[in-house]
This record gives sequence, structure tokens and C-alpha cells, in this order.
Amino acid sequence: MTPMDHETERLFSYGTLQSETVQLSTFGRRLAGSPDALAGYRLRMIKIEDQDFVATSGAEYHRNLEFTGRASDFIEGTVFFVTQQELEQADAYEPEGYKRVRVQLRSGTEAWVYQSISNTQPEEASQSMTS
Repeated sequence: MTPMDHETERLFSYGTLQSETVQLSTFGRRLAGSPDALAGYRLRMIKIEDQDFVATSGAEYHRNLEFTGRASDFIEGTVFFVTQQELEQADAYEPEGYKRVRVQLRSGTEAWVYQSISNTQPEEASQSMTS
């Protein structure tokens, strides 16, 4: 069986996880994925304090999700197909202060995405937002 046989999770990336170098160092393989978008968010730059992450990613400033609730705001990225183990590896890769949350992408696909804890979408907003 190949890793593709066990891929049960969807992971949306709008940043460094789209990099082949990061994928190879984090998962040991290049991930399969397809373009998609996340509505109701925009990007903003934040400074990463986790120096191990900065060394791995090669950048001190990274894009981060900011919830707006406006369907006209959207972030383009890639939805990757990963195993539960790879999802846990992605958890370990992300810097301190980020968490994984479940979102619905423009295509209707549900996926995990990482965002700064300080920018977490309010629960009531996620239920009322329309795309």
C-alpha cells in the first residue's frame, strides 16, 4: 500500500506547507493536492517568534489568516490529501501560537487549516457566514 491508500484528511495551505522543500522535510514526500480557496478571510503578515520554525521555513514573517466574515474576502491556496500521521507531523511543524481548525473551502470541501490563536474565527460567525 502507498501513502495515497491511507489519505483520509484534507489540509488547506496558504503558506509554507505548499513548498516542496517544507513538504519533503516535514512529511518525507511531496504532497498531492489541488487549488481551492477559503472565503471570509484575508491575509496579514505576522512575525514568528519560534526561531526553530524560522530556521526551517527560511522566513521570519509569515502570512496568517484573519477572519473577516465577508464572502468577498478569500484566500487562494492548495488543499492537500494527507494521512492522520502526516496531519500530526504538520501540527509539530507549525510554530507555537498556531492551531489547526476545520473550515469549509469554496469548493465545499471540508479541510483543516492553521491559523494564529489570536485570529481564531468566532464560532457563531462560522455558522452564519455565507459564501
